Amino acid sequence: MTGAAPDSSSPALPDYVKLILAPNPSLLTGPGTNSFLVGGGQAGCVVIDPGPEHQGHLEALARAAQAWGGLRAILITHGHSDHYEGAATLARQTGAPILAWSREGTPVADQELKDDQIIDCGPDRLRVVYTPGHRFDHVSFLLEGARLLFAGDLVAGVGTVVIVPPEGNIGEYLASLRRLLALDLDLILPAHGPVVTAPHARLQEYIDHRLLRERQILDALRDGLDRIPAMVQRIYADVDPRLHGFAGESVRAHLLKLEDEGRVAQREEQGQIVWRLI
Repeated sequence: MTGAAPDSSSPALPDYVKLILAPNPSLLTGPGTNSFLVGGGQAGCVVIDPGPEHQGHLEALARAAQAWGGLRAILITHGHSDHYEGAATLARQTGAPILAWSREGTPVADQELKDDQIIDCGPDRLRVVYTPGHRFDHVSFLLEGARLLFAGDLVAGVGTVVIVPPEGNIGEYLASLRRLLALDLDLILPAHGPVVTAPHARLQEYIDHRLLRERQILDALRDGLDRIPAMVQRIYADVDPRLHGFAGESVRAHLLKLEDEGRVAQREEQGQIVWRLI
């Protein structure tokens, strides 16, 4: 994920939602992973995506949770290391169980989540929304009373979302975006970058962008570009070359979707995969 850090212009969050930014900035994580505490009072709180194995960050989460009545659960949006790596340590420090969609995706999980499962978090409640696509085990969390969506890596505050097959799937990703469009949302809180203040517009923008990429890939095939590197050079000419490898994975994800739909086919030619229209 790429994105800019949340700043003072970001909209105010409910007083029972706290953001603690992990110190793991990179080309893909932007300013770092957004870890969120939700809840407070006698019921305690939950943390969404504790982030990397960084002692200072995990101690900050534990202190903040203790001030909010203790940590009741550690929720993971998906099994990428920048989201769950510190979960086991935080669980040992606090005694809180780790909840994720599957142990296959997040091996440290103590419990597996279910779609539409409700998690009580003090003054509000979280609903689990299964949103595969970026990864097969991806979930988002809807804070129902506040109409906030903790979107993990389904949406980025700034930039785009990388889809890497086989764990990522463009068709499932588009279906997840369309599912979120039907929700009553005021804000999206992504795992990287600032708050999204126009959630439905952003979700539609993401859908439109992916469909544009699909059309560009089909046009490239019609023009005789039959290998992914050549397609990337044409379609992503305005993108940082350091990201072209990930762009290639997104192109491959689109081609696999088109192959599943019977619109393109692949073959091996001199050790390379060559694509063609059907």
